[in-house]
Amino acid sequence: MMLTSEEKKQYNRHLILNEIGREGQLKLKQAKVLVIGAGGLGCPVLQYLTAAGVGIIGIIDDDVVDQSNLQRQILYTVDDIGLSKAKTAAKRLSRLNPFVNFKVYQEKLTKENAILVFSNYDIIVDGSDNFSTRYLANDAAVITNKPLVYGAIFKFEGQVSVFNYKGSGTYRCLYPTPPKPNESPNCSEIGVLGVLPGIIGSLQANETIKIICGIGAVLANKLLMYDSLQMNQTVLKYEKDIKLEINSLETDYDFFCGILSKEEISLEELQKNKEKYNLLDVREIWEREEYHIGGQHIPLGELLKRIDEVHQNKNLVVYCKSGIRSKKAIDILVENNYNFKILNLKGGCF
Repeated sequence: MMLTSEEKKQYNRHLILNEIGREGQLKLKQAKVLVIGAGGLGCPVLQYLTAAGVGIIGIIDDDVVDQSNLQRQILYTVDDIGLSKAKTAAKRLSRLNPFVNFKVYQEKLTKENAILVFSNYDIIVDGSDNFSTRYLANDAAVITNKPLVYGAIFKFEGQVSVFNYKGSGTYRCLYPTPPKPNESPNCSEIGVLGVLPGIIGSLQANETIKIICGIGAVLANKLLMYDSLQMNQTVLKYEKDIKLEINSLETDYDFFCGILSKEEISLEELQKNKEKYNLLDVREIWEREEYHIGGQHIPLGELLKRIDEVHQNKNLVVYCKSGIRSKKAIDILVENNYNFKILNLKGGCF
């Protein structure tokens, strides 16, 4: 495999680096990288891997662009709202670098497809935003023997590490058990600094390029922790758990992470039978003021202390923006012995 004259122009600044040069650029051209998620972390990862000239890039994401994404997911514009993230990202990235081939998976990563998809790539980059997917990605990467470049963000802080690299530790060595569902809200519930995923995603792309080119010190058995408010960066070491064996995938990763399946009802079905249900809106007050479909309003953060206020004379439908907070609200209600059937509004209320 050779570099064309146009590729040499495209990658000139790499080619004149002694640490990369022609040999390293050819390694990048031959590499196959799968990026899980085309959201906050995925956008910068995808941009820099594309610009670097990674030959084949897979993008797996079943989500569509929402206006609230635009604050940090810089691959998209207002014209992309409602469109597939994976497909839109690939289309825009192909204009950045025509020498890269993209494989688009407009689907969710599941235990049914993870092993098959991972098998087609050299490196997996995890840009997911939930613990179920992180544990699934970790286990599938171990089973298929692929390095996993991990990133996570929380408000103003981020983490980066590389798992399963030349026999190094895995996500389960660092986090043997997941947190309880109500202990780790995601950015749709607590917010995130817009530039933070750009910083963390760029670090993930950096680790990926280092692995491909065989340069530098890879963050294996190390966890980089970044605080954007204080501009502090700390690297912690952790040990591989030699007793830990991962030979198969969990039967249900949501169940493993303590996320119980919830009975759902569509907005269309609810509107046909609205008189049969009480409604509970667990969004924030500013969301309520913008739009609502009626019912009681108790923000999720206040629900536990105000649980006695929840109406208990008929079955209850709980709703939020996307269906995530409402699921957590249902957990709280069930744990506190709510007396009637509770349903989650499918897809939430925009």
